Amino acid sequence: MKKTLIYLAAMALMASCSMEQQTESQATATPIEAGDIIQLQTPSKQGGATINEALWNRQSSREYANEPLTLEELSGVMWAAAGVNRPDGHLTAPSALALYPIQTYAFLESGVYLYDATTNTLNRKVEGDFRHLATLQDFANTASLNLVYIADLSVYEGRNIDANKITVLCGMDAAGYAENVNLYTAAYGLKSITRGGAKAEQILSLLQLDTTRYSFILAQTIGK
Repeated sequence: MKKTLIYLAAMALMASCSMEQQTESQATATPIEAGDIIQLQTPSKQGGATINEALWNRQSSREYANEPLTLEELSGVMWAAAGVNRPDGHLTAPSALALYPIQTYAFLESGVYLYDATTNTLNRKVEGDFRHLATLQDFANTASLNLVYIADLSVYEGRNIDANKITVLCGMDAAGYAENVNLYTAAYGLKSITRGGAKAEQILSLLQLDTTRYSFILAQTIGK
């Protein structure tokens, strides 16, 4: 009888915790209001899985539901990629020589946005659904979010760095951004994959970026 009472009490506690977690999740599932500026939220310093759990859960996904991210999820992903995490303005991801050449573009159904870490906002550069440009694979066309990492090569001017070395440095930086996102998605039950291919020339043309100054580096798909 005693064991039965203990079991029933444990089940009731688990049900209560489950309902509390579900209520909390529903309360924080804010829909994204697409506009010229999307003001993102500042993620909490606590939450998600442990780093070991995230590493165990990390995997590349090629199947995505046609379901939008919440504002909380979008905010977390963008901050993980390139958000400010210190009073001196440095970012969550490392950068060789602390030059931060990588610009992070978010391809959403409502348009192409440039992430501004200082204001924690997404600023729309082009209206319309151009997710198909951010990938060479059909599975990413309807995923909630595609990120494109573009390097501003002007930050290296006057530093006497070989062009081949600059390519390596940009790749290192973008990979840091992307892996931050991969770990964040693994910690919060989302899916992601880092990709080397996109319609780079069309993207640069769409964004009216000078090809002598800007270079496509990596792309990434995020969703559910």
